[in-house]
Amino acid sequence: MLRFPIYPDLAGKVAFVTGGSGGIGAETCRWLAANGARVAVGGRDTAALARITDDMAKGGAEVMAVAADCTDAAALDHARATITARFGAVDVLMAFAGGGTARPAPVHETREDDWRSALDHNLTATFLTLKTFLPAMRERRSGAIVTMASTAGRAASAASSAYASAKAGVIMLTRHLAQEVGPFDVRVNCVSPSAILTERTARHMPAEQRATIAALHPLNRLGTPADVAGAALFLASSSAAWITGSTLDIAGGRLMH
Repeated sequence: MLRFPIYPDLAGKVAFVTGGSGGIGAETCRWLAANGARVAVGGRDTAALARITDDMAKGGAEVMAVAADCTDAAALDHARATITARFGAVDVLMAFAGGGTARPAPVHETREDDWRSALDHNLTATFLTLKTFLPAMRERRSGAIVTMASTAGRAASAASSAYASAKAGVIMLTRHLAQEVGPFDVRVNCVSPSAILTERTARHMPAEQRATIAALHPLNRLGTPADVAGAALFLASSSAAWITGSTLDIAGGRLMH
């Protein structure tokens, strides 16, 4: 049985995945490579980028590491030029970079620097990434973009209000952009995961807490990076050729819209 679903139209495409140095981003890079895409793996952790790209290259992938801070427009411009020089123009953009320092707290106790950090690392980083790679897609009248939201941006939860607001902003930015660039045959969709058991989560979340969170989901388990990667590849492929402006909840049934 194949580990990865195969979308033949992705073969030979140039894909750039921000936030690709671990977790969901890294898994998405592996799935893209398994589909024959040429993959540029973006991130800030150069050591992690080297480990992932080396491992992918050993498996026969055509891959490159691209160190870039997605809150820095100049760094993204350099990343675009670097990718284009080696692989050509980006066909598939996975704008997955996120983060920030905000921790759950009542709004009146949320520090301004935490608020700005959440917006910068999630919403602004997505905006700058899209702004950098859109012109070439519009000019070629071709492209598929997938952004990264969260169930925190879909419904009030225990997450920080700053993070939730940033992710809700990503969803609306995705919708606005899909409407703008649809006439140029560029599609823009969003994946919105719930609790995902990444390597980092596995290290820091006790088994009892995992079980408690899993029980909140009708499918009675935490999600995996592969769950999100599979949805992202579908949205990037021609199988989703008439889907744009959509947000796909990867949430084990916890959210039903």
